Amino acid sequence: MKILRHGLYACCLPLLVLLPTDTWSLEVIVASVSEQSLSDPIESLGTLRANESADLTATITETISEIRFRDGQRVEAGQVLLALTNREQLAELAAAEADLDEARQQFVRVQDLAARGQESRAVFDQRQREVSTAEARLQAIEARLSDRLIIAPFDGVVGLRNVSVGSLLSPGTVVTTLVDDSVMNVDFTVPEVLLSHVQSGLGIEARSAAFADEVFTGEVISLGNTVDPVTRAFQVRGRIPNPDLKLKPGMLMIVTLASRERNGLTVPEEAILSRGREHHVFVVAGDDDLTAERRSVRLGMRLPGHVEILEGLNAGERVVIHGGFRLSDGDAIEIRAEVDGDESLAGILSSGR
Repeated sequence: MKILRHGLYACCLPLLVLLPTDTWSLEVIVASVSEQSLSDPIESLGTLRANESADLTATITETISEIRFRDGQRVEAGQVLLALTNREQLAELAAAEADLDEARQQFVRVQDLAARGQESRAVFDQRQREVSTAEARLQAIEARLSDRLIIAPFDGVVGLRNVSVGSLLSPGTVVTTLVDDSVMNVDFTVPEVLLSHVQSGLGIEARSAAFADEVFTGEVISLGNTVDPVTRAFQVRGRIPNPDLKLKPGMLMIVTLASRERNGLTVPEEAILSRGREHHVFVVAGDDDLTAERRSVRLGMRLPGHVEILEGLNAGERVVIHGGFRLSDGDAIEIRAEVDGDESLAGILSSGR
């Protein structure tokens, strides 16, 4: 008996089941586009110089008779700091004063007689010339006396004393240095490519290693009239008030110059999604049913934690700063939190909000 077995083949068709779906949305954290004052900082190294500075010296050779200042003393304009020997000039001064008094008395007598017609015009003119000559001689002696005094030309602080009483002082020997440190000048250089960005009146900030936590503010007062052909940079001078007298001439300062001051739009740097040279953000669109709108932007300068937006956004719009990498244009979103003020994204995430 031969048994034939036939295979049984079953054809199974796929079963398509349509199930109802719920509307879903992605949770995101957002921040507002803010408007703030911006500037392009230019940083340079500068050297402090006193507003006024003078090396005090004599114009004649003479022995020092008196020193009237101490090292580091603050002095006023016109104050006598040093006197040279002047006994001979004082004697000449007394004689000149006596001659002038005598010449004036003779002139008064002749003036009265000439008024009554009892003296000639020639005698009157002679007595008048004698008075003028005596006055000129007295002024010359007073000038020689003033040459024997070293006087502060302006208010300031003197440095170290380099001479002693009794020593012979000659022209060119520096007695001390006087500086006006109530206001300090800072000289620094800026590359010539930034020449159009620098002008008088721009604000500056200066820092020193001696006062690491303090910022000294001032402004640009003048620009050099040439560009160095070797360094391709030009000189800039700023002025910094020094009311506490902390700053000293010669100090090295790190100077930051605020150029191109303007009002600009900024967003947190977490909002920027980049692909090559293209940048975009997701903007919150809608009132009740919120969606993510993909928008291209053009970036400007970068700040700590923020980026300037030149094109693509308006002030007050909200952008996604967390969860944007999962989004596509038009996706439904739900705002989990909004960063405001000094609050940070890291703080929101760590708090579990």
